[in-house]
Amino acid sequence: MLINAQTKIAALLKHHPDALETIITLSPDFKKLRNPILRKLMAGRTSIAMASKIGGCKPEDFFKALAPLGFEVDDKAVAEEKTPESKPMPDFLKNLKPEQFINFDVRAMIASGDDPLRHIQKKVKELNPGEALKIINNFEPVPLIKLLEKQGFDSFVNFKDSETIETYFYKTSGGKASVLSEPDTEITDAGDWDELLKHFENRMEEVDVRHLEAPQPMMTILEALETLPEDKALYVHHKRIPVFLLTELKDRNFEYRIKEVQEGEVYLLIFKNR
Repeated sequence: MLINAQTKIAALLKHHPDALETIITLSPDFKKLRNPILRKLMAGRTSIAMASKIGGCKPEDFFKALAPLGFEVDDKAVAEEKTPESKPMPDFLKNLKPEQFINFDVRAMIASGDDPLRHIQKKVKELNPGEALKIINNFEPVPLIKLLEKQGFDSFVNFKDSETIETYFYKTSGGKASVLSEPDTEITDAGDWDELLKHFENRMEEVDVRHLEAPQPMMTILEALETLPEDKALYVHHKRIPVFLLTELKDRNFEYRIKEVQEGEVYLLIFKNR
C-alpha cells in the first residue's frame, strides 16, 4: 500500500492488522488507539500528518516504522507536501454569498489557553436561516462536529493547509439554528462533593490533563473510563469545565461532579450511575 502524510490512520489499520501496535510504539499518546471507541472516533478523521503533531513525532517516523509491514511511501506525494484532500463543497455552501458566512478564527484563542466553546455557542445561537458558521482552526474539531451533529447541524471540513482547517456548520432545513446546548446536569460545584470523596476513598484513580492540548484531554479521560472498575471513580485535574466531555459522559451512563477551585483549576469526579 502506498502511503503519504495525508493517509488516514484508519486506512493503515484496515490494510494491515499489525499496524496498530506499530503505530503505538511511536508515541505514548497513540495508546488511545487500543480503545475501539476512541479508534472509531479519531482514526477515520486523522491523517499521519495530524497524528504526528499529536504524538510529537514526524511523518517520516511513521514511514520508517511501517515499512517492514509492506507499506511504501508515495515519494511524489511527500515531495509535494499536500494537505488532506477535501471533499467537494456541498451545494448549500456553494450557493451562499460571502456575507452569509460567519467566520470565527479560534487559533489565537486556543493558543492563549482560552476555551472557545462558549463563544461558539453564542455564534450558533445567532445564526439566521441561510447562514453558515465557519470555524477556522489548525486541527479538525472532531468533538465539536459530533456535538453539533446531535443538534441537527451538517458539517463540511476544508483542509486549506497544515495550519488552516475550515469547518463549516449549517442547517439546510431553513429553520432557525438551535442553541448549542449544555448538558442537562447543572455545571456547578457539587453539594455532595465531600460526601462522594469519602464514599470513594481509596477507590479512586487520578488523571491530570491540564498540560494537554485539545482534543487530547477528552480522549485521555474517555480512555481512562474504558478500564475504570465499576466500584471506582475517576478523579480528574482539569484547567476548565470540559463541556464536550460532559455530553459524552451522559451518553455513556456516567455521573460526574465538578468543583471549580479557581480560574485554571477544576476538579471532576466521574463514576458509573448508581
